[in-house]
Amino acid sequence: MALGVIVSNQPAVPASELTSTIHLSSLRPVSEGFHSLDALSEEELAVISALPEGSAMLLVLSGPSKGSRFLLNIGATTIGREVDSEIFLDDVTVSRKHARVEHAIGTGYRVVDQSSLNGTYLNGIATTQGDLQQGDEIQIGKYKLTFFVKEGQ
Repeated sequence: MALGVIVSNQPAVPASELTSTIHLSSLRPVSEGFHSLDALSEEELAVISALPEGSAMLLVLSGPSKGSRFLLNIGATTIGREVDSEIFLDDVTVSRKHARVEHAIGTGYRVVDQSSLNGTYLNGIATTQGDLQQGDEIQIGKYKLTFFVKEGQ
């Protein structure tokens, strides 16, 4: 009577010989991530031009919720899968408390990862925090959000 022993005709494969699959389909040159104001629709341009000076917003230009717009406030704007998040992104690739965008009067905007499982990417590079510039792309899970700020005239 056998006691659950499995016998194979195949030789054992050392752990150093095992391979894994890496999907590179989502990688692209960082230059493709920059979205100038020239690339926006008339409606998107109108929304940005209506912002008060120094105000900013995130536009979803690709991925789930394409076309969504999120106004960034003074203080911290939370981003995550938690229903109470100011920017609610409903997908399992997004942590409950994924990231936040910080802004104080007289300062710029900054994205800060909240120890998320899948990370926060700024222009295709994983980051724990980074200053935001016009046209920067923030990737959170499947979502790609582009940063636009209404600059002084």
